[in-house]
Order: sequence, then C-alpha cells, then structure tokens
Amino acid sequence: MSLPPGKEPALRILARPTDTNAAGDIFGGWLMSWTDIAGSIVAFRRARGRIVTVAVKDFDFIQPVYVDDLVSFYAEITKVGHTSLTVEVMVYAERKRGKETCERVASARLVYVALGKDRRPRPVPADDNFKNGYRNSSP
Repeated sequence: MSLPPGKEPALRILARPTDTNAAGDIFGGWLMSWTDIAGSIVAFRRARGRIVTVAVKDFDFIQPVYVDDLVSFYAEITKVGHTSLTVEVMVYAERKRGKETCERVASARLVYVALGKDRRPRPVPADDNFKNGYRNSSP
C-alpha cells in the first residue's frame, strides 16, 4: 500500500520511544490525539476560525504503530451542517523508511462545531463545494 496519490497530509509526525505503552507499541491515545489534531486543522480552515471537537463517531485501529514509523494523517471534510463539520481522517504509517513500506493503521470520523468569540456555536460559512451539507462529487 502507498500513501494517497495527489493528496497532501494534514499532519505528519514521527512515533518516538516516549510514545509507547507498556507493551512497547505506540499508545492508542497518542494516535487518537494526533488524529483529532489533524481533523481540527482542516475543520479550522473550513470554519474560518475557532472550532471544538464534539464527537468521535468512529475510530478504527487497523494496525499497530511502531517506534520510528512516520505517521501521516489525511483529513477530509465530508459533511457541513449549520454549525458543525464532519471530518474523516485516514492514518498511514511509513515503516522501514527508505524501503517504501506503508500501511493504513487507523481511520476516524470526527465532528467539530464552529465557535464564535463568545465561545458559542456559530454558522459555518457557505462553500460552493458542498451541496445540502455534503461534499459535491463532481469538480
């Protein structure tokens, strides 16, 4: 498997020994935290301002992450509501770097809400790429 062609990751990070659990693998909470951060980067841009995580709808751990894996997080907004944004994040680990070994290690669906200066929900600005709240499939 390879990284998604033609797409840029929202975030990349190297898994380090300090990120391990008692078994020596990368702690699942570490992966969840970075996944939320990656999703929030695209949600913040789309909302054009402050957002907050309100739900993790799905989180699937597909493969373990190991020390020295280069972990790439690809995030895409799939739904826009009045004040909310749903983001899907696909997570890949480049293993044995230099040998181009890559595996999908996790996927998640998170929901964010746009906040105003008063820290209360505010409308997400309109965008022609979404019709009835869902991403248009045609360019």
